[in-house]
Amino acid sequence: MAAPMIPPAHAPAFLAAHGWGDAQILPLAGDASFRRYFRVRDGDRRAVLMDAPPPDEDPRPFIAVAEYLCNHGLNAPTILARDLEQGLLLIEDFGDVRLRETVDEQLHKESDYYAGVTDLLVHLHARPAMDGLPVHGLDQWLDEVMLFTDWYCPALDIEVDRDGFRAAWQAALAPVEVDGLPRVTVLRDFHAENIMLVAGQDGVAHFGLLDFQDALVGHPAYDLASVLEDARRDVTPAVETAMLDRYVAATGQGAAFRGAYWALAAQRNTRILGVFVRLWKRDGKPGYRQFQPRMWRLLERDLAHPALVPVRQWFDANVPPSKRAEAWT
Repeated sequence: MAAPMIPPAHAPAFLAAHGWGDAQILPLAGDASFRRYFRVRDGDRRAVLMDAPPPDEDPRPFIAVAEYLCNHGLNAPTILARDLEQGLLLIEDFGDVRLRETVDEQLHKESDYYAGVTDLLVHLHARPAMDGLPVHGLDQWLDEVMLFTDWYCPALDIEVDRDGFRAAWQAALAPVEVDGLPRVTVLRDFHAENIMLVAGQDGVAHFGLLDFQDALVGHPAYDLASVLEDARRDVTPAVETAMLDRYVAATGQGAAFRGAYWALAAQRNTRILGVFVRLWKRDGKPGYRQFQPRMWRLLERDLAHPALVPVRQWFDANVPPSKRAEAWT
């Protein structure tokens, strides 16, 4: 079940020990994990309290990735205080202006905003991948798509060829594993609700990054697919195409990158279909069901690409239309 948005009992003492004893603690957000976030207010000061309760969560990866991003010229929250044993962090507050709502309110600037996001990835991918991160490659991609057969299919009473599913994905993804493109830091949950617009000292809004603690070392196409095939908002197809072109022009990675983009977009979207059912069935978070029609629309568009013929054939043979997007409307 989703954790209630009540601050942990030890939070006031933690805040007091770090000079925030008079602060209010207000609910801010939960997410798909056990982590919860609270806004801390003390007069004109603002911060965010992250509750990452052990043993289910560990704030150390968040700290390490935040420091890596800041060291490479990107905008991650400053760590103001920490209690690792109790899983508490006090971090910089990036405010409430998210990319998602900003773009939805200014659709005429959608291309401009996503050009900035694409350039951010170009900048990140030009830096050495972060040391010590888990590898995100073929074995992991195959294990992740099995969430579809393990959670989605049973929930909708679909009997499927599980071995054939993995074999189809093996055929589609094996060429991506050996395409020779450099492996980079993959933020993994990179989408419009995890990108904030933060006013800088120069008066310009900068992108503030959140929810990157599950970062990996993997393929450069993964995060671009994540933000352009967003589970939570519809990116205009022309903008997606333009940003794919923009990334390729900036990096010179060409046909191999384009092929990997569509394959990894399909892989990610298939995984998410399973993850969202698991969040509903196992974790008591039924709100994620609302995103399933969008995930199906994205996946079916991805499967139209020639490199994904084996996967498309498997879906056509195993998952009828009534068990796809229309099952969730």
